[in-house]
Formats: sequence, structure tokens, C-alpha cells
Amino acid sequence: MTQKELKIFLDEKVELYNKPDFIESDPIQIPHLFSLKEDIEIAGFLSSIIAWGNRKMIINNSKKMMDLMGNSPYDFIMTHQEYQLERLENFVHRTFNGQDFISFIKALQHIYKNHNGLEAVFLKHQEAYSMQKSIHEFKKIFFEIEHQQRTQKHISDPLNNSAAKRINMFLRWMVRQDKKGVDFGIWKSISPSTLSCPLDVHSGNVARKLGLLTRKQNDGKALAELDQQLRKLDPKDPVKYDFALFGLGVFEGF
Repeated sequence: MTQKELKIFLDEKVELYNKPDFIESDPIQIPHLFSLKEDIEIAGFLSSIIAWGNRKMIINNSKKMMDLMGNSPYDFIMTHQEYQLERLENFVHRTFNGQDFISFIKALQHIYKNHNGLEAVFLKHQEAYSMQKSIHEFKKIFFEIEHQQRTQKHISDPLNNSAAKRINMFLRWMVRQDKKGVDFGIWKSISPSTLSCPLDVHSGNVARKLGLLTRKQNDGKALAELDQQLRKLDPKDPVKYDFALFGLGVFEGF
């Protein structure tokens, strides 16, 4: 395909998958349970952090997280008593356990109390065409609180050559305004043009078959290569093609 043909093909796939039906089988349904900005942010962040493995299990465990916080995540994070954290101790999703969950609650409280919230932290270090340095700086701030060393592995660092799939997915949810009822677009201070595609096995394989990606590993260097290609197709909203790449891979077995 020529670049023009590829753009037409992928734009059609974006239209096919970027619609409310997509929510039903995706972890983005968890933040859609809420209306308060901070609840949406926190529900989205926690759901994205455990978004690896079986999608049904991801959704079920994300709902369990919300239940453990009384389905009021922001209120729980800001006002919980120490004894209330005990009920989180038995939570587990793959390698993310109760102690990790408790550390994340404390880190989020630290960010809302001392750093003006999640949006402000990600905004502070954003660059013209990338959020990767911003994610790196976010991780440093997030772990300013006392925590177990093992907990740090649950937030990837792009400057260590990670594709940081889950954080990039979270940023897509918060920043991108699709007017289709899927992505939220509640973070007005960050431009969708700076976003990166959440690169995983599905989107990576499809991108290679379409000639958008040559690197074999799904790492930070591959993400930079894919970013460059997607920005050629739509510099203002490159990450919309996540719907096309993911949809082709998961739903069509492309």
C-alpha cells in the first residue's frame, strides 16, 4: 500500500472501532463508571496499571479495586484511615499484589495533596512531540513516598527503553477527545499530538505487517519508530490509530 492507501485503510478501521461498542470489552469501561474528574483519573490509572493478561480478568480485578475503595476512589484516597488499607492486602492481579495496591493509594494521595493531581504532574515535563520524559518524571514523583522496591516495576520508564504501554494507554484515555464517547478528553492542558500509541503484542504485530514498524522488539525504540510513522498519517491525533491496530489484531486476527 502507498502511504495514502494505508491512511485510508487505517482511517476506516478507526471509524469501525472508535465507538461506544469498544467499551464493552475494554478496561476503559472502569473509568466510565464515574463522573467526577478525579474519580475518572484514578479509576483509569489503576485499571491501566493492571492491564496485562486476560482482558476479562483485568476488568474483573479493576472492578474489585473500585469495590475495595467503596466505589469512591478519590474520596478513599484522600480520606482513608490506616486501618481501611488492611482490606486491600489480599488483592492480587498477576504480580500486582495488596502491598503494591496500598503503596499506589499512598502515592496517589501524595500526588493529589502535594503535586496538584495527576494531570499537573504529567503536564509539567511534557515535550513538544512526546510524553515519554513526562512519564519518566512522573514515576520519580510517584515513588517519592516510602515503598517496597518491587512496587516500582509496575510503572514502566520509557527512558529505560520501555514502550510503557499501560501509561501511554492511560494518557490516551485522559487526553484524547474522540467525540465518540470512548476516550474522555478531560485533560485539556495536554495536546493529543504528544501522545504515543500503547504498543503491545497485537498492535506491534499489525504495525509490522503494514510496514509501519521494522524493529522486532516491542520496546522504547520500536515505540519511537511507530510514533514517527503514525505522526505522518495524522500529526494532530496520531494515537487514534491505536483503535485500528488493536482492532485489526484482536478482533480480526490480521
